[in-house]
Amino acid sequence: VQLQASGGGSVQAGGSLRLSCAASGSFLRIEFMSWHRQGPGEEREKVAVITSAGVTWYEQSVKDRFTISRDYAKNTIWLQMDNLKPEDSAIYYCSAEVVEGDDLEEYENDYWGQGTQVTVSS
Repeated sequence: VQLQASGGGSVQAGGSLRLSCAASGSFLRIEFMSWHRQGPGEEREKVAVITSAGVTWYEQSVKDRFTISRDYAKNTIWLQMDNLKPEDSAIYYCSAEVVEGDDLEEYENDYWGQGTQVTVSS
């Protein structure tokens, strides 16, 4: 299973960016898909989550500015980031909780995409 993230870049404060993350490989289904970020000298934090049922969760500081969405058929998620602030600057990572196995046994693994840099200047 591979996750391919893209869409990072540099914008001025107040601008927008849209990140995408596509999962590929052999698996039964994907449960949660998430976006995380890690700023310089900071720990990685979860930013947004979308479940297989379409339920979403956002970290408080990005609520009302970021929107996570998902195409279940394409195993792809997006993170629409609006009204970006300098403190949103970080490397953004996507992750997926993937169910693998067969009819006899299922098991879950977490996979991560490579990071994509987001830089917001004031």
